[in-house]
Amino acid sequence: MDLGLKGKVALITGASEGIGKATAQVLAAEGVSVAIVARRPDVLAAAADEIRAAGGKVLPIAADVSLASEAQRIVAETAARFGRLDIVVNNAGTSAAQAFESVTDEAWQHDLDLKLFAAIRVARHAVPHLRHQGGGRIVNVTAIGGKHPGAKSMPSSVSRAAGLAMTKALSKELAPDHILVNTVCIGLVKSGQQAAAAARHGRTPDEHYQQLGQGVPLGRVGEPEEVARVIAFLASDAASYVTGTSINLDGGLSSAL
Repeated sequence: MDLGLKGKVALITGASEGIGKATAQVLAAEGVSVAIVARRPDVLAAAADEIRAAGGKVLPIAADVSLASEAQRIVAETAARFGRLDIVVNNAGTSAAQAFESVTDEAWQHDLDLKLFAAIRVARHAVPHLRHQGGGRIVNVTAIGGKHPGAKSMPSSVSRAAGLAMTKALSKELAPDHILVNTVCIGLVKSGQQAAAAARHGRTPDEHYQQLGQGVPLGRVGEPEEVARVIAFLASDAASYVTGTSINLDGGLSSAL
């Protein structure tokens, strides 16, 4: 299937590893020029080298999207380099889950800045560019915990729920501009954070993923590329009548649709 993505430009946050990097690779393979954003310049440069080696066009931008000043810069640099912007993937974020009384004000603020306000600010600066192109796509990466938060799931479950609400509200507001806004809600997906958790528990990543996968109906943890392919679909012409929607990418784990 031709996704109709060739020649478009995408901005992807949290893109040096995991889902963000996989998304950049999948989109680049479809002919999209990708701006990839992450905090660590060395890891970001390595990801960019991989994309270039596969024939993709890539602009690495080192930035901390939790800072209010960075959103305008990364959007401006992307548009300046490639001359346009068509797709935004708000992927920056980590899992943070603790008992309510142990979450400090600082932890709440950091989580909201990284997961919610970063997406708000990047979208705010990107919308004029998308509108100028006659339409575009915004895909927010959230999590199934935002739909059915459990005990000791804060602050992430709350910031992710806010991301879901933002997605729905923005989809309605931007529909007249042909800007489609959707979210993918991830469950257990392989990541650097999960690999670090395995090391803390004295297990190899494979052992860790095998144990986590036992609680998933499909019997395994997801691959970043599986999320990336759904994001590419939502960014494409194939999803031209899909907006304001959330898609669970969790192997059947969530109890919510």
